[in-house]
Amino acid sequence: MIDDVAERLDDVRERIRSAGGTDVTVLAVTKGFGPEAIRAAVAAGCPDIGENYAQELLSKRDVLDALGDRVRVHFIGQLQSNKVRQLVGLVHRFESTDRTSLIDEIARRAPGSHVLVQVGTAEASGKGGCPPDEVPSLVEHAAAAGLVVEGLMTVGPTEGGPEAARPGFRQVRALVDRLGLEVCSMGMSADLEVAVAEGSTEIRLGTALFGARPPRR
Repeated sequence: MIDDVAERLDDVRERIRSAGGTDVTVLAVTKGFGPEAIRAAVAAGCPDIGENYAQELLSKRDVLDALGDRVRVHFIGQLQSNKVRQLVGLVHRFESTDRTSLIDEIARRAPGSHVLVQVGTAEASGKGGCPPDEVPSLVEHAAAAGLVVEGLMTVGPTEGGPEAARPGFRQVRALVDRLGLEVCSMGMSADLEVAVAEGSTEIRLGTALFGARPPRR
């Protein structure tokens, strides 16, 4: 698997360059794949790992502990407040903070954590996220709670092709700039070119790196 991931990562980086990207982090989404996917990503030169489900992430603790500071875990799925305490010490950055109750729980359980605020655009309803007009106040709330707000995250629509994501991506990039933030996490395997062209600094890739995801048990 390692050689395949390394080759696919090279292909992804070429896609990023072709889309005009120069400093874009690739987040390897290992959701649904076994611990070997994490090892393969790190060995290929991709230390940033994305996981969506708390229980699945906890089941991979052994490989994460073995890799130590060679790997950085980003939690990118919708997160229940009562799961936060289980993830303390495993997660490098919480990227799906979208409400004050979740922010308060992260601040209580893991003071000083790095977070992204998730934005729910009109083009991707049902994907979670804070409404765009509420983002500034949520960023302010997180900062006041002692969290380090590095940027914003959004998920594009699943229908309509890559171009359907462009208006939402453009809106989120504008919010990042307006708020003086650094990270703009948007774009996945199917729409990464549009995301990079609209100013993404982090793309989240699963199938582009690991192939088809096995059915979830």
